[in-house]
Amino acid sequence: MLRTITIASLLTIATANGTSLQYWPQWRGPLATGEAPLGNPPTEWNEEHNIGWKKRLPGSGHSTPIIWEDHIFITATEPHGDKLGPPPPQPTGAHNNKDAIRRHNFIVLAVSRSTGQFLWKKIVRDARPNGSTHETGTWASPSTVTDGEHVYAFFGSNGLYCLDFKGKVIWEVDLGDMIVKHGHGEGASPALYGDRLIINWDHEGDSFIAAFDKRTGKEIWRQPREEVTSWTSPIIIQDNGRAQAVVCGSKAIRGYDLETGKVLWSCGGLSNNVVATPVFADGVLYAGSSYDTRNFLAIRIENARGDISNSKRILWSSRLRPPYVPSPLLYDDTIYYLRHYQNILTRRSAKTGAEDHGPFRLPGVLNLYASPVAAAGRIYLTDQQGSTVVIDHQNPKPLALNTLDEGTNASLAIVGEDLIIRGTQHLYCIRETKD
Repeated sequence: MLRTITIASLLTIATANGTSLQYWPQWRGPLATGEAPLGNPPTEWNEEHNIGWKKRLPGSGHSTPIIWEDHIFITATEPHGDKLGPPPPQPTGAHNNKDAIRRHNFIVLAVSRSTGQFLWKKIVRDARPNGSTHETGTWASPSTVTDGEHVYAFFGSNGLYCLDFKGKVIWEVDLGDMIVKHGHGEGASPALYGDRLIINWDHEGDSFIAAFDKRTGKEIWRQPREEVTSWTSPIIIQDNGRAQAVVCGSKAIRGYDLETGKVLWSCGGLSNNVVATPVFADGVLYAGSSYDTRNFLAIRIENARGDISNSKRILWSSRLRPPYVPSPLLYDDTIYYLRHYQNILTRRSAKTGAEDHGPFRLPGVLNLYASPVAAAGRIYLTDQQGSTVVIDHQNPKPLALNTLDEGTNASLAIVGEDLIIRGTQHLYCIRETKD
């Protein structure tokens, strides 16, 4: 089984990556797979049951809560002041956001995990947002990432920032303005490995991937990408002890040498709208997309070089029910993903692609933007209306359906016995309480 390795081995992997398995230091968790290997949150909750605390948040955002020790980091934007004239011109098919005509505070926020109180709130920029967002989107959709000493916040066209744990801005970088397909906004989160911070900048202009020195913000390398807009985040993988940054795209999934930025391999097969972030374990990368092209791929990466499209490195593939917005979950030897962003869950063997159980129509939930997460033998899936269905992993059946009073687009985070949920207005800590 993919997950049948010792906790000591996992801790060695985590130390090499500069993260900790007991926290949620990046988008998709400590292993970048959606799993909290040391987590054990509640199975049941509602507004009156198992609420450790509930805190009203400023502004809006879809970034996942990032957690280290007692710090929960989130981003948000908050409109203020008078209207600044008509909205900027948008591409055909754009979903104009009425708040684009106002200035916004771009906010990085730290919340105490133990109490729910604000530790600090830092406005890193006050500006009119670039372009527009999807009607369901925000200008604070990328998640932060932390190494336990600093937190790195990415607002796309509105800057990349490094802050210490007291809220002081250490450095900032302005990468210019994105031109985003259909005006749907920006969403790729940064990845961190060692001293390198990786940014994916796919848009309708000159796309690129770049590495920055996490200590100074200095650009180390930049590699052009022959890609249009994507919303997928880079992940860092290991191949024979050498780190790679992997990013999906409409033309190809590519692996970049983390030291030099050189393209090591590429693999085609995804759609023109790539949103979901891939997952990786035991030398195999799992990536999928929906929309105009439906495909899900399991790719053996070991020593891969050049174009590996349609080669024997494709261990298995399927055009049935691939994900669009939510990213896949890799748990034990199983890969989970949602059909498009609907309430139909696919469960396959990660090694073979065999579908021994399912697909499942999830009860009590509708459309899902949040990516599934897992801990303690349970799968948590949350919809846009704020309902979460909990599934038993070994015997795939619903264990509970939990509903809060507000919707959720941000993916959940798990640390220890706490489940952190970002609603449209509040941040929730779900934990066992004596009601």
